[in-house]
Amino acid sequence: MRSGSFWETASRSRPCICAKPATSWPPPALQLPRVLPHRRNRSERSAAVTEHLYILGHPIAHSKSPVMYNAVYERAGLPWHYGTADLATRTEAEAFLATRDFLSINITTPYKPEAFAAADVRAASASLAHGANVLVNKGGALIAYNTDGQGCVAYLEGAGVSFAGKSVVVCGTGPTALSILHAVAQAGPADVLLLGRDKERAHRVMRTYADELGAMIGRTVDMPAFKEGHLSFAEVYRQVDFRFGSYDTSRQAIAGADIIIDATPLGMNEGDGAPFDVALLRADQTVFDVVYGHGETALAAATRATGCTFFDGAGMLVGQAVVTVGILRDITETAALDIPEDELFAIMADAAGFDL
Repeated sequence: MRSGSFWETASRSRPCICAKPATSWPPPALQLPRVLPHRRNRSERSAAVTEHLYILGHPIAHSKSPVMYNAVYERAGLPWHYGTADLATRTEAEAFLATRDFLSINITTPYKPEAFAAADVRAASASLAHGANVLVNKGGALIAYNTDGQGCVAYLEGAGVSFAGKSVVVCGTGPTALSILHAVAQAGPADVLLLGRDKERAHRVMRTYADELGAMIGRTVDMPAFKEGHLSFAEVYRQVDFRFGSYDTSRQAIAGADIIIDATPLGMNEGDGAPFDVALLRADQTVFDVVYGHGETALAAATRATGCTFFDGAGMLVGQAVVTVGILRDITETAALDIPEDELFAIMADAAGFDL
């Protein structure tokens, strides 16, 4: 970000937009939790107790999460059950969250903002993304995380993709895109460009991210990278160039990028197009699409025709699930979940039928 600034790709003069501390920091969720319904504490939780975990979203009939997580709990000898909460309306989702009748849930489109709002405590990963894809119930208090970015980057690096010194485009302005943007930034690229349909929205989203990242490193001890060789939060803020734009105003940047990540839901519905003009793709680019399980997306078809290196969202799904199991292990202090990450990845990928 280099002295707290970022750039608009459509501007020739690249005016500096200074990042100021967020006026609402720290967020209200970091205050003491309100009075909550009773939940079992760790001493009451044992290998004989059935816990309920879910995936919340809509639509989720395609989701592989239940078979993946249930395979892990079976391997660990835990009588935990992972089910689905396919709820069609925001009102239904908020009511489900309010019951807090679960040990943990994963959240997918479109309810990550609602999960974030329901949390009592928010990890930095959720705060920067303004959305949670994991909630853990600890004594009645909901702790929010966003593991999308870490899972995405871990999977791609494991597949041989290097972000160091590269130019990266992230498509989308929602929680998934922001989580990925931050994790990509920690992997040490030269620059990261956030794109959306509307340039001004991309500007607002990027500025908010910059403000909140600056506030975090200004008020706390520097938060380290989750992986050796990656950047800390402070290093991200000072070293990485962040830019914003729209798909129409950033055509040259799309064509010149080394890595393109589509973090939009485009492709989940029949007839969805790609977020940008696919004629801009080059054969030497790496392209990642967060969507999986909906057939070949328009972006996937274009990369196949162009000869790009392409990955769909299946590996990210497994990667973020591995991170989630680690969070559950630590929060619940469940020793049975102390399974090596590579073994967890293999168990889940096999259960889902993914060839990764």
